[in-house]
Amino acid sequence: MVMKKGEIYINRHIDRELLKWKEDSSRKVLLLRGARQVGKSSAVRNFGKKFDYFLELNLDKDEEIRNVFLAAKSLNPKLLCENVSAIKQVPIIPGRTLLFIDEIQECLPAISSLRYFYEDFPELHVIAAGSLLEFAMEELSSFGVGRIRSLFMYPFSFYEFLDACGYNILRESVQKSNVKTPLDTALHNKAIEILRVFLIIGGMPEVVAGYVSGKDMYHCQLVLDDLINSLRTDFAKYKKRVPSLQIYEALQSVVRQTGHKFVYSNAVQKYNPKQIKEAVELLTMAGLVIPAVHTSANGLPLGAEINAKYRKILLLDTGMLQRLLGLQLSDILTSNDFDFVNKGNIAELYVGLELLKATSPYEMAQLYYWQREEKNSHAEVDYVLQKGYEILPVEVKSGKQGKMQSLHLFLKEKDLKFGYRTSLENFTEYDKIKVIPLYAIKNIIG
Repeated sequence: MVMKKGEIYINRHIDRELLKWKEDSSRKVLLLRGARQVGKSSAVRNFGKKFDYFLELNLDKDEEIRNVFLAAKSLNPKLLCENVSAIKQVPIIPGRTLLFIDEIQECLPAISSLRYFYEDFPELHVIAAGSLLEFAMEELSSFGVGRIRSLFMYPFSFYEFLDACGYNILRESVQKSNVKTPLDTALHNKAIEILRVFLIIGGMPEVVAGYVSGKDMYHCQLVLDDLINSLRTDFAKYKKRVPSLQIYEALQSVVRQTGHKFVYSNAVQKYNPKQIKEAVELLTMAGLVIPAVHTSANGLPLGAEINAKYRKILLLDTGMLQRLLGLQLSDILTSNDFDFVNKGNIAELYVGLELLKATSPYEMAQLYYWQREEKNSHAEVDYVLQKGYEILPVEVKSGKQGKMQSLHLFLKEKDLKFGYRTSLENFTEYDKIKVIPLYAIKNIIG
């Protein structure tokens, strides 16, 4: 059995990467990394259909299999495979079997064994995954550098959502459009309509699957609530000495400060800034929040001139953000405009997440922003990207209007040819500013 009973799989862009990996003669063991509930296990189960045999080992639920790794006198991969094959009664045949080790963070020897699969059993297709891997990897003295390839997963991007809803042709039209050849007005309005839905429900796979099957927005909100409660339950696994309430309060502070420089002292009075900082770091390790770091952006790489004291903290998903903000679905759906995206800076969060999802899945991407560091002189550019040898500033506007003083100032100070503004406008350009619709933000990276 490849898919779990009742599980609906919607194709993801990462499926193509898995197929490339399958045919790569020099492939390494693949390690899927990402927050809980972003679809790692489902993607591998679906991919397992490409093999004659599929063997899934869950090291969180299956104590017998976990003990195989714990009790092994050596981590010889062929011997390990013989044992688990006998227990599960599934053949492990190189080229014909996909071995999937899920929740691998629950067993450190299993993580250590991955390097030996590459060295001693490279002909076997092996994928491992885990939601709290960063915590487990901290406890290992070494981690198979050069022998294991990481593949990072996130919730659905907007383009993936368009495909999931059957709007493949619209997605292709959006991808082909640019400031010289803008999207047809009717298609532009349709894309905005679908974007509105995506901003409300977000990209968590279970929520997207629920929307695709029933178009029931209220049900999607219930699923989001369930996901948030499930993720909150996981807080106890992050670090024993940090109370779950402390982590939850830090998460709530992230929600309240979305779109602004994160100030630890602006959290809650019950915990001091040091405690909130520790909790935010744990949330970052778990993949639930993502930092955007200030860069001076005087040259490349952007990471060479960062100021770690200045950072914004982004939640993993817009749907989760609007639920944690307590926005009323009835108010959002009856609104005639996009005012709701200004509540909690949802548009800015969405753009940051889309830029992150558009980067190579083989690298842990970093988001940057810029603000003027002189006192009494406020100017800020929401995101700064590196594309090849170019620095690309991006300013986010949730509506169709908005001044671009900060963007013009940045272009002048850094002597750049052009910058991007993303809004609800169709593709167009003003002098040195290229306007990209919010729904097409991925086009900037390509």
